[in-house]
Amino acid sequence: METQPVTTDQSMMAHPALSFNSVSKTFPDGTRALDDISFSIEPGEFVTVVGPSGCGKSTLLRIASHLEECTSGSYSIDESSIGYVFQDATLMPWRTVQRNVELIAELHKIDKPTRAQLVQEAISLVGLSGFEEKYPRQLSGGMKMRASLARSLVLKPKVFLFDEPFGALDEITRERLNDELLRLFQHEGFAGLFITHSISEAVYMSTRVMVMSARPGRITHTFDIPFAFPRTHDLRYEPEFARICGEISHALRGEQQ
Repeated sequence: METQPVTTDQSMMAHPALSFNSVSKTFPDGTRALDDISFSIEPGEFVTVVGPSGCGKSTLLRIASHLEECTSGSYSIDESSIGYVFQDATLMPWRTVQRNVELIAELHKIDKPTRAQLVQEAISLVGLSGFEEKYPRQLSGGMKMRASLARSLVLKPKVFLFDEPFGALDEITRERLNDELLRLFQHEGFAGLFITHSISEAVYMSTRVMVMSARPGRITHTFDIPFAFPRTHDLRYEPEFARICGEISHALRGEQQ
């Protein structure tokens, strides 16, 4: 069974939404974080990177978002709109959900009527309608991550970067948010680069999973995920799903030795 692309606009496929060409990173203290990373992501692809702790996965995201510079190599990204969701929700405790979600649009100086419409659409998309006036202290961990997703969705990003956004959540909440994020992915058609330590999460979410070696991080294995969208919870119990998870686990264990 072949993966079905989310995007239907063939003109979007002229250039990758995100690409790395022989990207390496060495920090000033001499630590080599990344070594010769090359891959690209097209619009409508959701690519996940798994690897040992400290292998440079988050550094790769920071380079893509211009928060770090690579030491050598080059990269390109569709800069018309980039979304970034961190490991923590990073909400401002003194702002309500609505005020948190509108922050990025506010910083981009979008006029108030347009901003209000975009914010309401994003809040609705993540299922937080009715919680607009709540403060972060009044939200569960899952709801905080929904608010963080909504904040990045406001500008309708063409490229979405996710740095283990669900790692601190309980399993049930995590699986629900996996489903929510996949629904948003299909609805918006963005290019996604997702970082996680969970192999099952990687397989469930992705069109492609890449395994990174221990530091300095290198891409050692690539797995195309052959499941069509939409995906349902029961996919996790199918033999083919278990087989792919096993192959990725085997590759990952080899990189940790």
